[in-house]
Amino acid sequence: MYGSGKRKIALVLAASILALVPPLTLQAQLSLSTTVDLAEKNSPSVRAAIAGVQQARAGLAETKDVYIPNVTMGTTPGYAYGFPLGEPSLFTASSQSLGFSLSQADYIRAAGQALKSAKLNLKDTQQQVALSAAMDYVELNHDLKMIAALDQEKIAADQLTQIEQQRVAVGVDPRISQLQAELTSAQVDEKRIHLQNDADEMRQKLEHLTGLPARGLMPVGSSIPALPVLSASADEDQMTAHDNPGIAAAYANAKSKFFTAFGDSKQNFRPLVTFGAQYSYFEPFANYSLYYQHFQYNNAGIGFQVTFPIFDATKRAQAQVSQAAALRAQANADASRDQVSEQTLAMRRTIRELAAQQRVAEIQEEISQDQLKSVESQLTNGSGSPTTPGATPIQARMAEIQERERYQDVLDANFSLMKVELNLLRTTGQITQWVQSSLK
Repeated sequence: MYGSGKRKIALVLAASILALVPPLTLQAQLSLSTTVDLAEKNSPSVRAAIAGVQQARAGLAETKDVYIPNVTMGTTPGYAYGFPLGEPSLFTASSQSLGFSLSQADYIRAAGQALKSAKLNLKDTQQQVALSAAMDYVELNHDLKMIAALDQEKIAADQLTQIEQQRVAVGVDPRISQLQAELTSAQVDEKRIHLQNDADEMRQKLEHLTGLPARGLMPVGSSIPALPVLSASADEDQMTAHDNPGIAAAYANAKSKFFTAFGDSKQNFRPLVTFGAQYSYFEPFANYSLYYQHFQYNNAGIGFQVTFPIFDATKRAQAQVSQAAALRAQANADASRDQVSEQTLAMRRTIRELAAQQRVAEIQEEISQDQLKSVESQLTNGSGSPTTPGATPIQARMAEIQERERYQDVLDANFSLMKVELNLLRTTGQITQWVQSSLK
């Protein structure tokens, strides 16, 4: 009994301690590929594009199904006195379909191109969502790396401030030295607040994209694949129209409208054949037998109707409208192609500039690392020469601050370059392949 009581007391104490401990913030680590996949599934624009494909597929089926006879049934019961008017029938069944039309083949081709355009538009929408998710993911990863570097810089800045406070107190350094150290520490705080706000904003954007809660959302830096080597040659810009699904969708849409216009232009002076069949059972009490010899209550008919449209101003105007719509769609596709080509050229040139800036930042960071190592070595072992003074703690802290700042410059340079490269991958239709390469 005594041992059981001690265990109960221990459990109560443990529960009390756990109740006093603040809850830990749950961190959800999410890879880049998972983020993009969830964003595409959760995106309203992707769902709308999927519905567009379904609508286009149904439109194609509709243009083909006009050749399949339909079947309708009905009844028109009534009473006739005197000479019967109309066809009062107890039961009627009819069937109709298109037999032959020179224009219908063009309408089928137009619907096929419309379906192709819808599929390409879906692919283009998915790539745009992938770009948005990847950009937010990469920016969040960049912000967190910058915050970690600033935390390290903050430690060195606070140590430098303490050293200067002591030296100013004993009259070794002027007050301005302490203020400069405090300014450095305050600037680190300011930059960290800005980056933390940006990280929170990126988490919220990823929450809206993926549907996952933003709190504790953590990117996995190792899941971000290396970017492919992108050529800076303008000769590849002409291939963009073939690789960009948005441009391909625009041209497929224009081709669809041209098929429609061609079909509308053949509405006049072209034969139209329709199939029809009907069965009716007339009412025995409608007095048909009094006025018609050998009257049959069961009546059926089947055949084809051939018409030759000689002149129809409405159809002629419709053909002109369709032709104008096709020309407009073609012009818009050409304009989009040229705009993408110009954007691609500008991005390739920007990549060259940012790559050079990245290299400069990397060299400066390497120099600052060597300077920090040299100062730390002198601070520990001395200068090695009796005539050369060794490094001071102030120089060590300043070298550490400078090294962290140069490291942040490298992070900024890498992020600036990656943003442009991701946009170029999106323009050339390679963003999805890049995301999927992280799974290999």
